[in-house]
Amino acid sequence: MQHDNESSLAIKAAWLHYVGGLTQAAVAKRLGLTSVKTHRLIAKAVADGAVKVTIDGRITECAELENELIEKYGLKHCIVAPDLGEEGIPLKALGQAGGSFLRSILSNRKNITIGLALGRALSAVVDQLPTMDTPDVRFVSLLGGLTRDYSVNRDDVLHWIAAKTGAPSYTMPVPLLANSEEDKVVLMAQKGVQDVFAMANHAEIKLIGIGTVAQTAQLVVSGPIKPEEIVEIARAGAVGEAMGHFFDDKGNIIKTALSERMLSVSIDGNPNGDVVAVAGGEEKIEAIKAVLEGQLLTGLITDEKSAKAILATQVNERAIV
Repeated sequence: MQHDNESSLAIKAAWLHYVGGLTQAAVAKRLGLTSVKTHRLIAKAVADGAVKVTIDGRITECAELENELIEKYGLKHCIVAPDLGEEGIPLKALGQAGGSFLRSILSNRKNITIGLALGRALSAVVDQLPTMDTPDVRFVSLLGGLTRDYSVNRDDVLHWIAAKTGAPSYTMPVPLLANSEEDKVVLMAQKGVQDVFAMANHAEIKLIGIGTVAQTAQLVVSGPIKPEEIVEIARAGAVGEAMGHFFDDKGNIIKTALSERMLSVSIDGNPNGDVVAVAGGEEKIEAIKAVLEGQLLTGLITDEKSAKAILATQVNERAIV
């Protein structure tokens, strides 16, 4: 698996350099790698015979989709994973692509805070992450992770990633949803909670998932939100959710009585930081497109089918206009 990931990264670096016309320094910045490693990867692609008149079509197509998404939405990071033929949410593809991205961050950046949300896609990312020694990195929850009965959310990845990396982790010791706005004020006034919220709000990287407002949404299935509450949010115009924040089809955050009880940090709490979403699957296309339209993200990790659907939606809208 390690060899496959290294070979794939080498081909991507070669494509960006030779076909995309980027300098090696620009390739290093795009992929979040050091100049030395980027040079080595490109040299490996040449030595392996991958650099020819043409490069494998599937990989080329994914790289082209990445470039289109970056240009259309002003993203700093974009990874489009090849279609693996998965039904529903492509967790294997998302996990492999997200794991590669996170591994690169952990290998090349020190003394940073990485905020993590909840969800199946992020669980798949951590599942693909190898055991690493990263004591100079710390992880923190971006939102409350306890359910209504105060059990730990089953998709909480914080302790799992801490065990894999040896890095310190800081849990948000509150529920995702307070019983009332008054209860939220009381919870937020606690010193320990304030400290974790400040740390999470200013995280250099926020790695998040994107949810829907359907009855099958993960926030409903896992318990924090009741079915009738998600219906209320949908009626208010919401099409998706990120980090406990609901947004409309233009990416505008929607405030309702329920959202005012959410305990989660702001998406753009650190104006110099990165907010990278790991999301894909047919049911999430509208929500992914909305957060992109609202420029709520600096990075997107998705799958080939989803990338094509997002871009096809753009084409269809322009044709209608």
